Amino acid sequence: MAVDRLLPDDEARDLIALTRDIADKRLAPIVDEHEKAETYPMGLFAELGAAGLLGLPYPVEWDGGGQPYEVYLQVLEELAARWAAVAVATSVHGLACHPLFHFGTDEQKQRWLPDLLNGKLIGAYSLSEPQAGSDAAALNCRAVPADGGYHVTGTKAWITHGGIADLYNLFARTGEGSKGISCFLVARDTDGLTFGRPEEKMGLHAVPTTSATYDDAIVDTDRLIGVEGQGLPIAFSALDSGRLGIAACATGLAQSALDAAIEYAQERTTFGRKIIDHQGLGFLLADMAAAVDSARATYLDAARRRDAGQPYSRAAATAKLVATDAAMKVTTDAVQVLGGNGYTRDFRVERLMREAKITQIFEGTNQIQRLVISRALAHG
Repeated sequence: MAVDRLLPDDEARDLIALTRDIADKRLAPIVDEHEKAETYPMGLFAELGAAGLLGLPYPVEWDGGGQPYEVYLQVLEELAARWAAVAVATSVHGLACHPLFHFGTDEQKQRWLPDLLNGKLIGAYSLSEPQAGSDAAALNCRAVPADGGYHVTGTKAWITHGGIADLYNLFARTGEGSKGISCFLVARDTDGLTFGRPEEKMGLHAVPTTSATYDDAIVDTDRLIGVEGQGLPIAFSALDSGRLGIAACATGLAQSALDAAIEYAQERTTFGRKIIDHQGLGFLLADMAAAVDSARATYLDAARRRDAGQPYSRAAATAKLVATDAAMKVTTDAVQVLGGNGYTRDFRVERLMREAKITQIFEGTNQIQRLVISRALAHG
């Protein structure tokens, strides 16, 4: 069912209507086919870019949509309600634009940002390594200055859109310690850069997640974003926004599971009554609806703080924690509502449950979110 949203103006309402139209016509009809076959929807992200949905929170002057985060995240939620993998990849693309927009020079932005925001180029984010996930300061991938550029050696892991994206935010070590990491924007066809085969994941099958190996790859100096040693502050500032994107995607995923459960409960009968009329199941659906509503309210609160220029790191961590835990619980309960049917691939709720799990892990595990929140409490 369509979510009844409180939106700031008519432009936002028109944007949500456009998103729903595209999602219903272009995403919903093909999601099952691609997720089951684990095939990438070629050309789809270019369509989303042409419709203006890939650069919504960035300024119009750079070919973005000029939308507040409050609206952008609700667009992500609408996409996720139809196809979580596409929504997550859209969120990661927006995350990948963050370092360039906030820390790049005017020349760098003119060179790459408009085509990223209009979908002619796809961006990816490569911070994690096989041995460094939550502990970002433990990166080993190294960039050594030489010949007017950098020679990069090392391996990055868990890259959404790996091997398909055109540009990669690379965080590599240029010195020692937490202040020895720098950010680069690397092209897919860089000599010495190769990508591993797609990971065999529990869910989100249609968009590949890969490793990337740099074997003495040469990266030009003009691809350094910010200054040497600024990499971790750049990465963490981007992740605050990225966590809100995942919170919105998780909420859309949960909404989709709730809708499927309600539809089934209104059609299925036991003991001469629709199962939704049995109090035990009606209360379960009520709890699911409350969890979805709470998740949405939490991410919107964080988004409004961001839009108002207020500190929002703790609010983003809370939104990511609440929304993704809600998605896991609501999708699990949706399988329960459908009973044996919910455990089969004939119904989409089993896929939604598998997809929900990763939302508790990427963009900082939910244990990391609790750490962020507890530290904020400790320091006032």
